[in-house]
Amino acid sequence: MTSHDPALKLLLIVPHPDDEVYGASGTLMDLIEEGHTVGLVTLTRGEAGRTLGLCDTPEELARLREAELRACLDVIGVQVHEQLQFPDKALREQPFEALVEAARSAMQRHRPETVLTFPPNGSNGHPDHVTTHKAVKAAWDSLPEPQRPKLWYYASDTPPENEELRAAWIKPNLRRDVSGKLTRKLQAIACHRTQALSTVDFIRKFPERIRQETFFQVP
Repeated sequence: MTSHDPALKLLLIVPHPDDEVYGASGTLMDLIEEGHTVGLVTLTRGEAGRTLGLCDTPEELARLREAELRACLDVIGVQVHEQLQFPDKALREQPFEALVEAARSAMQRHRPETVLTFPPNGSNGHPDHVTTHKAVKAAWDSLPEPQRPKLWYYASDTPPENEELRAAWIKPNLRRDVSGKLTRKLQAIACHRTQALSTVDFIRKFPERIRQETFFQVP
């Protein structure tokens, strides 16, 4: 337990709209139902993702994904959301300290009990996921120890197919049964229409993580 007085129960810091929903939305719903406040920092607008024919330009896609995210967060009930403007698919090309400061500032302002982000391999190796992990971990390390929240990473029991990703794979040490939120979780996932292929891939590879959300808590 941290020694500071938490303002948020849980704060996610992730790069893209939709990174909040697959692995943590049931946990968020449970925490909100218990009377807690939870928050999300989204580093990019997702303008470089797939369009699935739903729009034509990166700016149109960014606006669409912002609307999808708002709808998703309404379903979940997230009370605090910050949308940042770092460029999608280019986080590793940004000044690293700017990303670290964004994460550190969010932790200092919101005083979460727990921060959740991607693991060292980014779960799937996506450069934005990996860079976000590095920035959040650096920000967490920079805080005085009494001010550090608990640090959680997304984690899966299923090892990555890619050998390089598997070498940096971290098994979960926390499990939350969210089967009671299954219907709302699926509704929240479905708000991200532009990410339909990602949804199919996630359910194909990790069907168990729809009902059970798994994390690694850094010692």
